[in-house]
Amino acid sequence: MTKRIFVAGHRGMVGSAIVRQLENTDAIIVTAGREKLDLLDQAAVFAFFEQQKVDQVYLAAAKVGGIVANNTYPAEFIYQNLTIQNNIIEGAYKSGVKQLLFLGSSCIYPKLAEQPMTEHALLTGTLEPTNEPYAIAKIAGIKMCESYNRQYGVDYRSVMPTNLYGENDNFHPENSHVIPALMRRFHEAKLAGDKKVTVWGSGKPMREFLHVDDMAAASIHVMNLDSKTYAANTEPMLSHINVGTGVDCTIRELAETMASVVGFEGELEFDASKPDGTPRKLMDVSRLKSLGWAYSISLSNGLSSTYTWFLNNQDKFRK
Repeated sequence: MTKRIFVAGHRGMVGSAIVRQLENTDAIIVTAGREKLDLLDQAAVFAFFEQQKVDQVYLAAAKVGGIVANNTYPAEFIYQNLTIQNNIIEGAYKSGVKQLLFLGSSCIYPKLAEQPMTEHALLTGTLEPTNEPYAIAKIAGIKMCESYNRQYGVDYRSVMPTNLYGENDNFHPENSHVIPALMRRFHEAKLAGDKKVTVWGSGKPMREFLHVDDMAAASIHVMNLDSKTYAANTEPMLSHINVGTGVDCTIRELAETMASVVGFEGELEFDASKPDGTPRKLMDVSRLKSLGWAYSISLSNGLSSTYTWFLNNQDKFRK
């Protein structure tokens, strides 16, 4: 039977990647932009679910941003993310949706979690202060899915991606994550003929990066695992699954690779007076591998394809 699948956040980086891959299946894809559905409006969300009668939900809608955005708008990050996920999860349940996939973030884990981070690290220590409100909202989403499974017998799953990048990323000069921020900065420096680019922080923190097309593929894979296979590789109160490459690099190495991809030939300077954030964030992806999925896009290839997309879509990024 053909499934009706609602992708919440279909214009975002992850949601749009999921839609692109679902378009290659026989699924009926249901979407609703902000002009049609305000996900912060509970009554509107509930009515939407009653009208659409969907079979599966990918909950990719969220307010996201880098260190600057998280520090500047903490109230918006916790309120909007809690509200969006509460409305969608409850709305899905009330309308009879049995399958839902909640997309979280690796920031749910403690700042000083043992590396690589396993799913068991959740709630074992203090979070990174710069994005704590966002992380708490995502933790609540995981626990909400687990609680609905326990009480209502639905099948709501959660995946925790590492740092994502790729097509449809946010390239805003102040509110973006590290890869789009660096890509835009190096590109503009190259065009201006600058001799030097300054990168926030010491360059020493370790980070793991996953291309959004890999994330979409992993999400669809996890959503469609049969319940016995999924249950055999998770636990009732620890049902979320890490999604990543299992490989990391320093921010300095990332910046050097980015300079090469963009073609910036000047000097790199690291401003250690700026915050580094978490010292290291590497995911243990053994649970996902045991479920039959592994990444396929290398960092260098992913950055190259993302830069090509950036060059072809620059009009979207001008202030």
